[in-house]
Amino acid sequence: MGFSTDAIHIGQEPDPATGAIIVPIYQTSTYVQTELGHHKGYEYSRTGNPTRAALERNLAALEGGAFGFAFSSGMAAIHAVTGLLRTGDHVVAGRNLYGGTFRLFERVLRDYGLSFDYADTRRVNDVDRTLRPNTRLLFIETPTNPVMEIADISAISHLAHERGILVAVDNTFMSPYFQRPLALGADVAVHSTTKYLNGHSDGVGGAVIVNNPDVAGRIRFLQNAVGAVPAPFECWLVLRGVKTLAVRMRQHSENGLAVAQHLERHPKVKTVHYPGLPSHPQHELARSQMTGFGGMLSFETGSRENACALLKSVRLCSLAESLGGVETLISHPASMTHASVPEDERDRLGITSGLVRISVGVEDVEDIIADLDQALESMPVCPS
Repeated sequence: MGFSTDAIHIGQEPDPATGAIIVPIYQTSTYVQTELGHHKGYEYSRTGNPTRAALERNLAALEGGAFGFAFSSGMAAIHAVTGLLRTGDHVVAGRNLYGGTFRLFERVLRDYGLSFDYADTRRVNDVDRTLRPNTRLLFIETPTNPVMEIADISAISHLAHERGILVAVDNTFMSPYFQRPLALGADVAVHSTTKYLNGHSDGVGGAVIVNNPDVAGRIRFLQNAVGAVPAPFECWLVLRGVKTLAVRMRQHSENGLAVAQHLERHPKVKTVHYPGLPSHPQHELARSQMTGFGGMLSFETGSRENACALLKSVRLCSLAESLGGVETLISHPASMTHASVPEDERDRLGITSGLVRISVGVEDVEDIIADLDQALESMPVCPS
C-alpha cells in the first residue's frame, strides 16, 4: 500500500462493535476482567489503551518500524530512549539540538551519571573523533533545529553499528512522509507528535519507533513504569492529523521552498537556511535521503533589533513556540526554543540574536510572502 493509504487505514479499521469508521476515544482508566487473570487485552490505561494502540500501530507502519510507542510529549519520548542507558554510559549528540533536548541532557541526565559530548554531525569524521569506548547512543537531529544542518544518517549509522552503538534520529522536522531514518540504518526514530504528525496545533505528544525486539521490550517497560503516556483524546487527535499528513506535507514543502526562495532574494535578509535551496551547503545530501524539504526554515536579519522589529510587525504569521501546524508560526530561537543553550554556544552554532525561524503553514503562499515583506520593511537595512 502507498503512504497515504497506510496513513488513513493502518490501525484505523472500522470499530467492530459499531462499524464506526473513526477509531473511538476509549476514555477509560480501567477494564473489567471476566475472571481473575482473564481480560480482553487491556487491564489499565497507563499500560495500554485501544486508542493509543491504534496510534502506535499507525506510526510504526509509517516509519517502516515493527514497534511504536506513544508518549505524553516529544521530551518524554526522548527521555524514554535515554532509559536504554546505564550510569557511566556516554552519549554523542549533534551539536545543534532543540533547546529542550540539550536541557534534558545537560541539566537532568548528567546528574544520573550519563556523560555527553556534542559533534558536528555534518561531518562523519567529527562524529568518529567524539566516540569513546563507553559510547552507547548517538542522538541526532536532521535537519537540525533551527539552522537546518543535515546529517548523513546512513554513514553515521554504519559508523555507530561497527562499534555496537545505537543511533536515534529525531525526525520531527521531516515526518516519515519525507524521511524514514530506520530505512537509512538508524535504530530509533523519535517524534514530537505535537508537530507535523498532529498538524493542527491542538495536542501535545511524542513517539518512539523501533525494529529491534529487545529495544522495543525496554521501551515498552519504561512507557508503563514511568507512565508518561498520552491521554486517549490526544492519541485520537494525532490519528485525525495523520490522515492528512501526506497532503499537508506536500503543501508545507511547496510553500516552504517558495518562501525560502523569496527571502534569499530579499535585500534585507542576510542568509536563509533551507535544505531545498541549491545554495544550502548540503543540498545534495538532503536530496539523497529526503523526498521533500518540508516547511521549516530560518533566516538571519543581522541583529536582535531587526528581529524584534520584524516579529512585532507580522500580521498573518503568528509569533509563537512550536511548529508543524497548518498556520504559519514565526519565532526567535535565541530567546524562545534555544534560550536554555548558553549564549556563546548559540553564537558558535549560528543561533544569533538576529536569527528568525519560520514554520511555513499551508495558507496561500502569496499571503505569507506579503506578510513577511511588509514586516521586513519595518527593519533597517541589515549590515553587510
